[in-house]
Amino acid sequence: MAETAETQQVDGKQAARAERRAARLAKQIGAFARAHGGAEGQLAYMGQTGTRIVLVGEDGGWGDLVAPSYAVAESATRKSGITMHETFDGEFAAKVRTGPYEWTRMAGMQIGGPANKA
Repeated sequence: MAETAETQQVDGKQAARAERRAARLAKQIGAFARAHGGAEGQLAYMGQTGTRIVLVGEDGGWGDLVAPSYAVAESATRKSGITMHETFDGEFAAKVRTGPYEWTRMAGMQIGGPANKA
């Protein structure tokens, strides 16, 4: 009986910690959305590392956050109220606007852009 109570206490603490993390992520998502005229998102499971919350603003700005689990990421996006997509393709992907930094860091070297400066 003592083990059950102890397990419930640990589970309760873990659930409360996950809820606080989801609330913090939701605030960050909301701040991103306000700064970019609204936002949409997509969840990308990264294995034991967690789940990436990919955000795309109405102005084409983009960013991401990492949640410790898929459940926390789902909770955070639900709390934030943004539109979520199952995949990162089509019209959703076309909203992303990249600038010189992205070209330099991601593809610049392959297509003759300036070399990355680490």
